[in-house]
Amino acid sequence: MNALIERDGCIGCGLCADTCPTVFRMDEEGLAEVYTNPVPSDSEDAALEAADSCPVSVISVE
Repeated sequence: MNALIERDGCIGCGLCADTCPTVFRMDEEGLAEVYTNPVPSDSEDAALEAADSCPVSVISVE
């Protein structure tokens, strides 16, 4: 399973990093980034929750 963020649409709310900090973090620009791919098996549910919770729907997890 891999995670992807369409950074052009990211509003920097930080919800993904709060929900799944093993996969997502906030960068120096205040935007979310994926820093762990593939998603560790024990973080898959949290990564999916982060994608579902994103207020601008810019996260995909496949």
